[in-house]
Amino acid sequence: MAIGEITLKLVIGFVGLWVMTRWLGKKEISQLTPFDFISSIMLSELVGNTIYDEETGIMKLLYSLLLWALLSFLFEKVTQHFRKWRQVMDGRPSILIRHGKVDLKEMRRNSVDFDQLRMLLRQQNVFYIGDVDYAIFEAGGTLSVMKKSGSETVTRSDLNLPDKPGELSYNLIEDGEIVEENLELIGRTREWLVKQLEQQGYKELDEIAYAEWQRSGGLYVLEYKEGSLKQPEGEL
Repeated sequence: MAIGEITLKLVIGFVGLWVMTRWLGKKEISQLTPFDFISSIMLSELVGNTIYDEETGIMKLLYSLLLWALLSFLFEKVTQHFRKWRQVMDGRPSILIRHGKVDLKEMRRNSVDFDQLRMLLRQQNVFYIGDVDYAIFEAGGTLSVMKKSGSETVTRSDLNLPDKPGELSYNLIEDGEIVEENLELIGRTREWLVKQLEQQGYKELDEIAYAEWQRSGGLYVLEYKEGSLKQPEGEL
């Protein structure tokens, strides 16, 4: 293929992608829906393959860009004006934590495990699940968090209190199994954990979907029964 033809295709592809971006609107990466992400990958493949294909002329490249832009534009308009179609095409948010209670069904439906949930919470500066009132898993994969009123941010300087070091929380049980390495990190034993669980009325590990510990918050336990949750009982 002649260098001139490749150059012309590259210029057309570059300008076409720029025009489509300006025409269809701007979105940050974090705002992209799964369809937006897949669409961008498909578009890059479309342009890349046509540029170096000798059998694909410039008119075919222009036609491909125009058709893809038109389909994307129509898709955006449909999702903007028809609510039902928007939920089908873009997905809908899921409430993973409601009134401080983790919804295991929603977590499974969205293929989110506790490690991922904890990571998403940490990105929102939440290091203890017990501080969360609502957590909404958005269609774009981000997590929106509403803290409990007692955990809302108030600086210690507002109350004229001395600085206090931050505390991490540790998941000690997940899916009925003890996370031994985290027990070692906090300097506790398996027997200590079993005793604390018995004090809260749990006799079998199979009853527990998740348990998290923080020095000042205590032990946060989530049962396998949907919506059944026992709150921390002070410092342990």
